[in-house]
Amino acid sequence: MARRPARQQSPARIGRFAGKLVLLGAGNMGGAMLAGWIARGLAPTKIVVLDPKPANAVKALTRKGLVLNPPKLPKDIAAIVVAIKPQAAPEVLPPLAVAAGKAMIVSIMAGRTIGFLESMFSRSSPVVRAMPNLPASIGRGITVAAPNDRVSRAQRAFATGLLAAVGAVEWVEDEKLMDAVTATSGSGPAYVFLLAETMTRAAVAAGLSADLAARLVRETIAGSGELLRRSPLDAATLRKHVTSPGGTTAAALAVLMGPGDLAAVMERAIAAAARRSRELAG
Repeated sequence: MARRPARQQSPARIGRFAGKLVLLGAGNMGGAMLAGWIARGLAPTKIVVLDPKPANAVKALTRKGLVLNPPKLPKDIAAIVVAIKPQAAPEVLPPLAVAAGKAMIVSIMAGRTIGFLESMFSRSSPVVRAMPNLPASIGRGITVAAPNDRVSRAQRAFATGLLAAVGAVEWVEDEKLMDAVTATSGSGPAYVFLLAETMTRAAVAAGLSADLAARLVRETIAGSGELLRRSPLDAATLRKHVTSPGGTTAAALAVLMGPGDLAAVMERAIAAAARRSRELAG
């Protein structure tokens, strides 16, 4: 008997909060978060956006009450979401420190640590360091967040609601794990895209046209990913379900799981990415 698919959790609500939400940077990721907040019912009047070159979609929200690039920030800031490029942070963040007050700082900047953010704002600031990934741009990402010890339970729930606007959210208590997170889910989409590239080239080498190979690989990866997402079974069990003894899949897996196998290569790759993440963070 087939098992029922695992029930998908309802997305966390942003909920009510006192004061304003400031978004610093409304580019690809910041813009996706903003769109997610609006889609979840957050009133544009609650949002202040700081961006030197805002997209037309952001400008359009000013007609609904969103505040864009005000000369002075409001005094009642509940949270500041930092979505700028990490190299711009040392110049951009210090002027916001006074206005931030006791606001929660939520950063999605790659490589910038909690310690760095505390040095830019205040040692007493509640800080959440978060790492989303590329599928967040279509609302299907996953974000891992690490708090400092000034983040209250209510602020943690607030941060979860904000981050869930672009996909699932997980928390780790040890910030050191963020390097492994970056190597796994942050860089992970590139690994999947590389798999698609190599499968497509191999299919063409086997005789398929480039267009057909690309369509087959795209739909196979997308469908398999969705099956893995919905199924209560783990990846290893699903793999075994596809593999008949002595069949075509078994022949391919004998290569992929043979000497110098994919598992060993992936372990080295993720270790290299985690090591580089630690280097970039200083």
